[in-house]
Amino acid sequence: MSAPTAVLDVGGGPGLPQRRELRTPVPGPRSLELQRRRAAVVSAGLSSTMPVYAAAAGGGVLVDVDGNSFIDLGSGIAVTTAGNSAPRVVEDTAAQLTRFTHTCAMITPYEGYVRVAEELAAIVPGDHAVKTALFNTGSEAVENAVKIARYATGRTAVAVVDHAYHGRTNLTMAMTAKAVPYKDGFGPFAPEVYRAPTSYPFRDGTDLDGAPINGPAAAARAIAHLERAVGASRLAALVIEPIQGEGGFIVPAPGFLPALAAWCREHGIVLVADEVQSGIARTGAWFACDHDGVVPDLVTTAKGLGGGLPIAAVSGRADLMDAVHPGGLGGTYGGNPVACAAALATLRTIREENLLDRAVEIETLALGRLRELQRTDPRIGDVRGRGAMIGIEFVRPGSHEPDADLAKRVATAAHEAGVIVLTCGTFGNVVRLLPPLVIPNDLLSEGLDVLADALSGGAR
Repeated sequence: MSAPTAVLDVGGGPGLPQRRELRTPVPGPRSLELQRRRAAVVSAGLSSTMPVYAAAAGGGVLVDVDGNSFIDLGSGIAVTTAGNSAPRVVEDTAAQLTRFTHTCAMITPYEGYVRVAEELAAIVPGDHAVKTALFNTGSEAVENAVKIARYATGRTAVAVVDHAYHGRTNLTMAMTAKAVPYKDGFGPFAPEVYRAPTSYPFRDGTDLDGAPINGPAAAARAIAHLERAVGASRLAALVIEPIQGEGGFIVPAPGFLPALAAWCREHGIVLVADEVQSGIARTGAWFACDHDGVVPDLVTTAKGLGGGLPIAAVSGRADLMDAVHPGGLGGTYGGNPVACAAALATLRTIREENLLDRAVEIETLALGRLRELQRTDPRIGDVRGRGAMIGIEFVRPGSHEPDADLAKRVATAAHEAGVIVLTCGTFGNVVRLLPPLVIPNDLLSEGLDVLADALSGGAR
């Protein structure tokens, strides 16, 4: 076995120099050595977007073990929204570590859990009483939201929509639309999950009469399908991402979500907003459903809630959350005290640093620059998003045919030039941008310039 690679001794957090700098080819020698060691001991089923190994991160950069500094437009898939190793998160989690690391909230509860629930009750949409249960991951949160909806309604069927992504557990794989890599070979899946068409403005086109499929029309299409295929009286829940994440950063047309919410209310169907990727300030509001004026019955959060530590939540109407019998919800690590400290510090950082407004500033800068590119490049079919959740959909020029190869080439060229971006989409043809909200404007602009260079140069 080879000797361990020496780890680059550099501190993280916002004190890192905020610059893009490549000292070696990407990947560098230390990353290559770690990759060789990883291949010997880590499952091949775990893949990585970047070929480099992190040593430090903060602000808008990530530094690898070779000393290369990358502009971070990924935030660990929307996790480090308030910044990597944000000072309040570091300070408060360190303090909690010295008090206790675990007691299990189901055995000996603690104030941090209660405080996180209080904070979520203050920001979850609606003026009803809100209660919360804490878990570890987004998949857990979604699965428990379904459990709650089924228990409260006495119904079993669950509706989701095309292009949805809800997780990697057995139930959430059934709820996820994309087969490869998420579902292929892992069945059989949980039953009683039904899929309806969604609102995808770039691809919806017109109906049989030639009328454009706007938000209300897309909702009517989805509702008609569910009423035929399942029946409203059998549905426990409709689970939907207000902005779809892995499916392609799809922002539904105006009127789509409100129409679905009204239908759910009429038929006693629990509306679950899956805000695992879009929630906690990412879109310029606490929750993406706020933009549409939609008040869901239950909301799931994770990712950006913990500032990098694993924590997730189901929050919503108190009558629903209290419907489950005592002991019906829980988990050994759910609402871990250190993760609770991180969540409280993250929410405080978002408030004190006005990061909701900052997300809107990022949207203005990023969409403006990318739409300039779109006007002169027919391979960019669509640019969309809200706040710091932006997608670029690539197509064959003159068509809507997805170009996944181009998206991959653009992302690879950006990586090699020192910018972290991610791909997504049912067709694999979307490059997504999820910068931390604390990224400096000049660094964000430079990252967008690198993307433009990738399109005009190496990605061709």
